[in-house]
Amino acid sequence: MLSLGHLVAGTCEIVTLDRDSSQPRTTIARQTVRCACRKGQIAGTTRTKPACVDVQIVRSEQWCKMIPCLDDEGCNILVNKSGWTCTQTGGRVKTTMVP
Repeated sequence: MLSLGHLVAGTCEIVTLDRDSSQPRTTIARQTVRCACRKGQIAGTTRTKPACVDVQIVRSEQWCKMIPCLDDEGCNILVNKSGWTCTQTGGRVKTTMVP
């Protein structure tokens, strides 16, 4: 990344990250990212990190095509296509919803 708040083309950074653990066995995390995506790309998630992804993935709501989960996790699109889940082998599920 460059100084003075400039990002290198094709990169993203987390601007804010808030966590809420007030509910039992649940952590709700909200993050805001800033991206400098190339033409034909949009802000998304790759392997749990903010990344620039093909705009068609987001438009078609085929979230798992951007590889949002870690290598050892399974990805499933939510029934209403509002996000995805990453399921670990031990059964732990992380749900991501797109605003």
